[in-house]
Amino acid sequence: MAKERLYPNGMWKPRGSYSQVVITDPGRMVFLAGQVAVDEEGKIIGVGDIRAQTIQALQNIKRGVEAAGGTLGDIVTMTVFTTDARYHSDVNEVRREVFGSDFPASTMVQVVALARPELLIEINATAIISK
Repeated sequence: MAKERLYPNGMWKPRGSYSQVVITDPGRMVFLAGQVAVDEEGKIIGVGDIRAQTIQALQNIKRGVEAAGGTLGDIVTMTVFTTDARYHSDVNEVRREVFGSDFPASTMVQVVALARPELLIEINATAIISK
């Protein structure tokens, strides 16, 4: 997929694990529901461990986009929900490990709670896969 990241003049260049603007050619759009740190048996992975939960959520996203015929490189945008803004640096570090420098556009927000009290993070994503 042809994907271009832009850092327009007048906009802050992020030092984290996201891009300000992502442009892609038309393709097959894939919308991934919010993924949490739950394995295929429904077990929560990494209770109390934001890094382990982030890894599991991103592995679930990877499985979802691959099932649709794509790769993590096809993800153009993500929204990250955490229960504590202090997780920001750990989440960014894991995302850099997973994505390298091919960052999607992204938003991270703190929420009061997620669907289950043991969950610390939820991530949804959109991918565009070349036809």
